[in-house]
Amino acid sequence: MAHQPFIIIAIDGGAASGKSSSSKILADRFNLLHVDTGSFYRHITYELLRLGVAHADLPAINAALAKLQFTTRLNGRSAQMLIGGQPAGVEIRGQNVNEHVSHYAALPEVRHALLGYQRGLVDVAQAHAFRGLVMEGRDIGSVIFPHAEFRFFLHADPAERAKRRAREGGQDSIAERDRIDSSRKASPLTCPVGAIDIDSTLLTLDQVVEKMAGLIAGQLSV
Repeated sequence: MAHQPFIIIAIDGGAASGKSSSSKILADRFNLLHVDTGSFYRHITYELLRLGVAHADLPAINAALAKLQFTTRLNGRSAQMLIGGQPAGVEIRGQNVNEHVSHYAALPEVRHALLGYQRGLVDVAQAHAFRGLVMEGRDIGSVIFPHAEFRFFLHADPAERAKRRAREGGQDSIAERDRIDSSRKASPLTCPVGAIDIDSTLLTLDQVVEKMAGLIAGQLSV
């Protein structure tokens, strides 16, 4: 059997654009390690809030980040980040984290602290014999893996995304998170040059997945 090259798939987009659901399906279909970077920023936000470190206090932010140790464990096909050996709980999806995560994630110091860890997940995927890695977030195709074999950017009408988030039981403000994520100086949310832009407003999840899967499968068969 011919050697199959390791592939990296980057999926970026705003909240409730379809990143998580589609990336998990692609992970199953192509035997990829699934990485949800949004959960990493949520976990760090929860930890900094627990320590009482305000996002405006950069010296305290730097001191706290220097002490955080990031490791990984697998949960099925998904990579779960541990901080100090502890996994994140349901609290990272709570209202307090929702209100603060974009502020912490906008800090260059926080993004830099995760950069090497996120790129290092390629080694984790290879060590566990995955065919590749699919990573979802807001700066994957632009910063983390700008040379990924496949880069997608999902977007949808804000009103439609708000409805999706409400159906999921989410309480975060789509419009406010878009504003902060798109206007931050460090790795702003934007469609990377050369990425494949998909408007999911009027598409079902299956249709979004098939658009991406068809391109991936076609390239892999060449």
